[in-house]
Amino acid sequence: MDSNQIITEVKTKLTAAENHFIDELKKLRTGRAHPSMLEGVMVKSYGTLVPIIQVAAITAPEAQLLQITPFDPNNLAAIADAIRNSQSLNMNPMDDGRLVRVPIPPLTTERRQQIVKQLGEKVEMSLISARNIRHDALDDAKQAKLAKKIGEDDYNRIEKQIDDMMVKTKAEIEGLASSKEKEIMTV
Repeated sequence: MDSNQIITEVKTKLTAAENHFIDELKKLRTGRAHPSMLEGVMVKSYGTLVPIIQVAAITAPEAQLLQITPFDPNNLAAIADAIRNSQSLNMNPMDDGRLVRVPIPPLTTERRQQIVKQLGEKVEMSLISARNIRHDALDDAKQAKLAKKIGEDDYNRIEKQIDDMMVKTKAEIEGLASSKEKEIMTV
């Protein structure tokens, strides 16, 4: 593996780790209704479990309400049950025969603190992932140096570039987390 391949691979993996973190942030409640809150919900439809987004359209007509319109009215009860039985959501959907309405209760201070704690765990997992990517890339560079594919100067340059990318990625993750924390703690 040459130096350009190592750098390109690190960029790709760090971008993927950052994008994964952004996706995880969307799943955290902030007190406002957002369709991505239901992304992890699996609905039993025609005998198989499928993501809710494949069986219904999800909208947020009000700040404290989600509205789910099933593509097939036969899935109405299954959608309501899937949301009700999701432990992480702790929501109580109501169906009126045509669509499911999910009122979003206001967050208590205690619940907001729990969500911020979950945010901290997600930040730490993302940073661990980024450090593992860095470690693997430095191992690859060291192997290339030992195999005489790259020289000492190239190795030092790769190490500096990887460290610079790590600093940038860490700053972006922490910046995203900080703004999400403000959003969560805003009443």
